[in-house]
Amino acid sequence: MIKVSDLKKEFIQGQERTEVLKGVDLTIEEGEFVAIMGPSGSGKSTLLQLLGGLDVPTAGNIVINQQQLAQMKEKERTIFRRKYIGFIFQNYQLLPTLTVEENVAFPLHADGSLTKEKNQMILELLDSVGLKGLGRKRANLLSGGQQQRVAIARALVNNPAVLLADEPTGNLDRNKAEEILVLMSKFNRENKQTTIMVTHDMFAAGFADRIILFKDGVIDQVIARKDNDYAQYVANFMA
Repeated sequence: MIKVSDLKKEFIQGQERTEVLKGVDLTIEEGEFVAIMGPSGSGKSTLLQLLGGLDVPTAGNIVINQQQLAQMKEKERTIFRRKYIGFIFQNYQLLPTLTVEENVAFPLHADGSLTKEKNQMILELLDSVGLKGLGRKRANLLSGGQQQRVAIARALVNNPAVLLADEPTGNLDRNKAEEILVLMSKFNRENKQTTIMVTHDMFAAGFADRIILFKDGVIDQVIARKDNDYAQYVANFMA
């Protein structure tokens, strides 16, 4: 599903050049749930933005669903994102004055693809994320956990092949975080959605099939959940 080759990204501010990604090679299979962990500033979120087509690399290749993302022009990347990529953000990024249904439907308005059938699908999607009966409620009146569920429904409304999540449980307590992670795992299994999650939380990373440990712009280690003592290794790495 995803193949990253010698991916590099640098930012230039004035005379200062900062190399954030220093040659990343990574393959993620279709339907895999991958967690990316590492210290702040290690390049995790930058990688996620590049995979989602929100930014372009300085060098290297990104192939998603057999399409060369890094070679696309901005308009092509926008169309690609709408068709293949779903995003879940830590701060939800909902439109507070819109209702739950309107927030979930927002990507469909952008595509001009909102139909009666899609409206029904939105209701079913809200039911599946535990928000049945709350569709007409304004988003800013919901709890943090409920708002994140709205964000998940919005990310899934186009049935994307790839779901990208940047610290999706960072603002939630452990119980609410677990509810969100169980929900993400459910859609990953049932829809075979390739899921990539950036997190600082070992508990959240434990829901993934593999943990990719980032350090100083490169992959330091890749650990499968089934490996012995992986939790202790990750804890030591993050300390």
